[in-house]
Amino acid sequence: MLPAYLPNNFAALTGGGMPIDMGRNWTDGRRILGDGKTIRGFVGGVTAGILIGAVQMYAEISGLVPWFPPHTLTAVILLAIGSLLGDMVKSFFKRRQGIDRGGEWFLVDQLDFVVGALLLTLLFDPIWMLNTMTIPLLIVILVLTPLLHRTVNIIGYKLGLKKVPW
Repeated sequence: MLPAYLPNNFAALTGGGMPIDMGRNWTDGRRILGDGKTIRGFVGGVTAGILIGAVQMYAEISGLVPWFPPHTLTAVILLAIGSLLGDMVKSFFKRRQGIDRGGEWFLVDQLDFVVGALLLTLLFDPIWMLNTMTIPLLIVILVLTPLLHRTVNIIGYKLGLKKVPW
């Protein structure tokens, strides 16, 4: 799941510049996504996800960590892209709900990227997804991800890398 976990952090670190929504508003008069979702951040985040996935693939193939599930390059790319697409879909709905950038949306903020990553991978690489993601593993991911997400965000907040701890 590292190819899905890293992109959001690296999107924040590498972001800035042109927003993905190009500053446009939806029919409700609110921004489609907002200034926090940028082209540079998307590219940086996806790149980080692919790189960590390549490291995982190498580690698994070389026998360094035989407990890693086998990854395909397709799955790695889909997990990385799906992670950020899930985050963007969440941002779209946050704007529709009137929740400002940085505003908290409990559990949705913690699971959006995982759901996006898993759905995109299921859609375009179902064989890998169904062979790798067992029901018990999915339950562990869905339970542990909010805890990990919150912990990492609190650390980022305390280090001054995030404006809010969620």
